[in-house]
Amino acid sequence: MNTGIPFAEVIGDPIVQSKSPTIHRFWLGQLGIDADYRAALVTADGLGGYLAARRADPDWRGCNVTMPHKQAILPLLDRIDPQASAIGAVNTVVQESGGQLVGYNTDAAGFLEPLMPLLDQRHLYRMARVLGAGGAARAIVAALAGRGFHVVLAARDPAKAQTLLTELAPQGDHHAVDLAHFATPTDFAFDDRAGLLDLVVNASPLGMAGQPPLAFDFSHTPPGSVVYDIVTDPVETPLLAEARARGFATVDGLAMLIGQAAAAFAKFYGQPAPRQRDADLRKRLAA
Repeated sequence: MNTGIPFAEVIGDPIVQSKSPTIHRFWLGQLGIDADYRAALVTADGLGGYLAARRADPDWRGCNVTMPHKQAILPLLDRIDPQASAIGAVNTVVQESGGQLVGYNTDAAGFLEPLMPLLDQRHLYRMARVLGAGGAARAIVAALAGRGFHVVLAARDPAKAQTLLTELAPQGDHHAVDLAHFATPTDFAFDDRAGLLDLVVNASPLGMAGQPPLAFDFSHTPPGSVVYDIVTDPVETPLLAEARARGFATVDGLAMLIGQAAAAFAKFYGQPAPRQRDADLRKRLAA
């Protein structure tokens, strides 16, 4: 039913856990925009029907795309932004002029946003251990490789991880390993890390509410590493809690979520997101 009020939404399966409506509605309220942002449960079998129905809705501005649709949605769109095409995953769909559905990827920029103070520095070597090889991992690997990181990508299926590395970062010195590699202790003696930037990134849903925990042994974490977990429910994951207890710098999933949402918000509503109240927004999201 058309209401005459512009709206965007987030789609996925499951979707009840999504924090995107809270983010976008907060920004809409701050700017006084008469629009809405919703969540819609869309199954894999229903993805095509969903897009067909939304094409016919004049109030619909687009959608964010979460699990498990970030790759499946590509052939259903009219055009793919070059960056999203290179990544091979879409997390934002916008209905543009002529009714064309255009796919974008704002995950890469959202992931890098909280790391920019570090990335603006010079390093002798940058290395990232990335756990997971799904749609979000594709954006993360592409973003890190583009910033000069050597990536060790861990997945339950190392062959899948190697394929992803070959697709997204064929020129770099990258390695694929079994996820179980990081679950057991190592006696590797890390050398002096001066001038180096090390990241450990959980790019998988492991540790999310309703999912199995992430098995990770911190003997694989070099001194001075930054530990980054993209899971948002809970915000304080066991991985981040242990990392902080061990003295590592951490980045939580809300940082990436808010960053990628800001890029999508501008596309949906034609105005930049009001970021000056991020602290208040984080409190709402963490409540």
